[in-house]
Amino acid sequence: MIRRRLALPVLVLLIAVLGGAGQAQAVGYRYWSFWDRESGGTWAYATQGPSTARPSDGDVQGFRFSVSEDSKDSAKPRGEAGFAEICARTPAREGAKRIALVLDFGTAADAPDGSAPPAPRTACARVGEDATTADALAAVAGPLRYNTNALLCAIAGYPRTGCGEAVADGDRKTGAAPSGEDREGAAESASGDGGGSGGPSAGLVVGAAAVAVLGAAALWQSRRRRG
Repeated sequence: MIRRRLALPVLVLLIAVLGGAGQAQAVGYRYWSFWDRESGGTWAYATQGPSTARPSDGDVQGFRFSVSEDSKDSAKPRGEAGFAEICARTPAREGAKRIALVLDFGTAADAPDGSAPPAPRTACARVGEDATTADALAAVAGPLRYNTNALLCAIAGYPRTGCGEAVADGDRKTGAAPSGEDREGAAESASGDGGGSGGPSAGLVVGAAAVAVLGAAALWQSRRRRG
């Protein structure tokens, strides 16, 4: 009889927690994503982080600030300018390379509370031949801000605070949602060491929730028996 009476509250508690875990799938993360422009002009999610990537002279790289669950649905940098246009006024120099950067500060919908995103812009960084993307970015788009895990948090001082924080779907601002252009081509996003998939997977959340509930139920049942 005791086991039957306990089965119902345990089941109800398990369903409640798992239901909450399902809702957690709607959580995204607010961060700067990093992109490489391929020869055909399309954007591909970078497979390295900016601190380890070493682009070549003539490369075009982009950064986009947005809210997304992972690299598969990250918004791409906007704008069609290529290397020739971006670096037209930056002549080549021996012992240096030129990197064209597309900096997209995102939309008002993705901005932290109290912040307004600057207009997208481009910049041409002329840096040493061995420079990383982070070096190029620092040369033309400072100040940069990183967290203790070396995650890029701000470009040109934007945003002033926060770094990769979770954003519930219901907390995202309305009235300025990204256009279809912002989200196009998600299938072209690549995974890798620098791909950064964002937060924990839904399976991990659900599994952890189930273990926590069952552990709590076992403890409760043990105390009831002793009582």
